[in-house]
Amino acid sequence: MAKPLVAVVGRPNVGKSTFFNKICGKRISIIKDTPGVTRDYIIADAEWCGTEFTLIDTGGIDLRTDDPMGKHILSQARVAIDMADVILFFADAKSGVVSTDYDVANMLRSCGKNVLLAVNKLDNFELEKLYDFYELGLGEPIPISCEQSKGLGDLLDEIVKLLPKADSSQDSAALSIAVVGKPNVGKSSIVNKLLGFKRVIVSDVAGTTRDAIDTPFRYNGKDYVLIDTAGMRRKRSIDDDSVESYSVLRSLAAVKRADVVLVMFDASEELSEQDVKIAGFVHEQGKPCVVVVNKWDKIEKDAYTVNKFNEKISADLAFMNYVKTLFISVQTGQRVEKVIDFAEEAYASASKRIPTGTLNDVVSEAVAMNEPPAFSGRRLKIYYATQAETNPPKFVFFVNDDTLVHFSYRRYLENRLRKAFDFTGTPIKLVFNKKKEDV
Repeated sequence: MAKPLVAVVGRPNVGKSTFFNKICGKRISIIKDTPGVTRDYIIADAEWCGTEFTLIDTGGIDLRTDDPMGKHILSQARVAIDMADVILFFADAKSGVVSTDYDVANMLRSCGKNVLLAVNKLDNFELEKLYDFYELGLGEPIPISCEQSKGLGDLLDEIVKLLPKADSSQDSAALSIAVVGKPNVGKSSIVNKLLGFKRVIVSDVAGTTRDAIDTPFRYNGKDYVLIDTAGMRRKRSIDDDSVESYSVLRSLAAVKRADVVLVMFDASEELSEQDVKIAGFVHEQGKPCVVVVNKWDKIEKDAYTVNKFNEKISADLAFMNYVKTLFISVQTGQRVEKVIDFAEEAYASASKRIPTGTLNDVVSEAVAMNEPPAFSGRRLKIYYATQAETNPPKFVFFVNDDTLVHFSYRRYLENRLRKAFDFTGTPIKLVFNKKKEDV
């Protein structure tokens, strides 16, 4: 059984995301005084007095909008309401009750769920401002100030009272898979395809997904979390103060916390400098990854097409020659089912732990086949090696002088380790430490 779900809903700019970030203890949702900033729903775990639950932040609801994006936001909010065990309806004390509040309240009364009404922005707790909110017909309004952190404990107490008990034995070790790439390469589409339903907004307008969106799911009896991210454009194409600039930061943070990363390219376009930069960031973070080339159905192919694409990718991504490439079409479903298998393979490589004895046998054989070169009359000596970490695998070599390690010999040793232990799909780190001479 999953943790109970609490959906935070309301019209735009009433403080939902501020509350979400404060309760979850980190800045997950984008906060900006612009209606419509949170467009898909955002999910994160929270805890209060020993009770764990999952909080869902949603976009601002306007039931009367004719704007296509507004309709998308409403559709996503309805999904969140449908999923939730408790609905937390946010209103704004400063602006009072408005027509949109009545619309949302009417919708919530018919959903058959437990609903709590939180009246935000009561910084000085002027309780007389609460009276009008009784008209919404959702019970007693709960006064809070997210900015001042006032009343949040009382609100959380009320939430916890209404939650079903979570199963503490549930497996929380789900593999998290982030999907990154330039705008409009099919990131949201592949997430929807893998999940089997329309989970995130899919649009031909570049930049639709603004936040990194986590969705837990099960596949072949295993737990996973898919993280859809905003498309990352070149920095000079982004206003530093824009919402998109925050979204890119969120995408980069998603890479850091993911277990595996899918780096998506568009087969119908030439591999660009920005594609390479995105892949480079994933490599620098030490993440196991899979290169996923989408829109393969749009390419005219012959017997050499795959080889040509692989050669191009190998040349442009020479720094991550360990990666596997999967050619798919989200539109037709071609090979999409292999994405999870490739991600699992990459993660398994990153999780490998090599016994010290076996490792040193390989290192000794490598040194015997190709002795380190000498510099200024001194030759590098490798005493022994050990694996210090996994995810990514990190190997520490104890040597007589770490300054004698030439990059070409470092690369040679890495290649020997890869050949011996098959680290396909993951970077590996080699560290050389000077061993003190025995006295």
